[in-house]
Amino acid sequence: MKTVLITGCSSGIGLDAARHMRGRGWRVIATCRKPEDIEARRAEGFDTLPLELGCEDSVARCAEAALALGRIDALVNNAAFAIPGAAEDLPRGALRAIFEANLFGTHDLTRRLLPHFRAHGGRVVNISSVLGLVGIPWRGAYVATKFALEGLTDVLRVEMADTGVKVILIEPGPIGTKIRLNSIPHFERWIDWQSSPRAEQYRRTLLKRLYEPAAKKDRFELPPAAVSARIAQALESPRPRPRYYVTTPTHVSGIGRRLLSTRALDWFARRS
Repeated sequence: MKTVLITGCSSGIGLDAARHMRGRGWRVIATCRKPEDIEARRAEGFDTLPLELGCEDSVARCAEAALALGRIDALVNNAAFAIPGAAEDLPRGALRAIFEANLFGTHDLTRRLLPHFRAHGGRVVNISSVLGLVGIPWRGAYVATKFALEGLTDVLRVEMADTGVKVILIEPGPIGTKIRLNSIPHFERWIDWQSSPRAEQYRRTLLKRLYEPAAKKDRFELPPAAVSARIAQALESPRPRPRYYVTTPTHVSGIGRRLLSTRALDWFARRS
């Protein structure tokens, strides 16, 4: 039985991936930030560990405890959060907070497990986003972390080519998760939208998207199971691809990045 450590298993992609990989015969170490989510995963029979990616001590404790459980064959870095808002309204503290979790903590955890993977072989799967390929309005903080994660992952993949460690990116587009709902406390903490020169735009667009139920589902939205299927491929394929796209918008964006001019991409982003 192989073992995978998956971060962000409270809901959404992380929870679905944990259940999916366990169903495929893997031992899953599921991490969550909140104690109640830890208890819920434990009640399902998962090995669980607390993890707050924004806290260096928490990352160190999680890595140490995970390695004490025995051999680990893979790490799936899924945990992340968003801070919606116009880029001009993002204070320094907001960017510091989101980078601590989405990039610094993720990289720190990976580094702490790499010596183990070097010795025994292993895989690192980083869950990025279509927003790691193209930037769209109101997502500046999240886009910045995903662009950074993509670059760091690409370099790590090249550097690990002479080892037994394989490094893979998965780039989902719209997936039915709670990320929008979970972003509301971060928006309320960091974004002073009422003092923004874009206050009226907030009222017309972002506030409705955040606080009002969608009239209809995004036509391109897929369930978390679509990402779990790609995670399984990345973990089990003898020769995994460097990156896996999930959803039509990601495929379109990947093609657009290669073929379109910057002005054309800007037009596309504004329409998005």
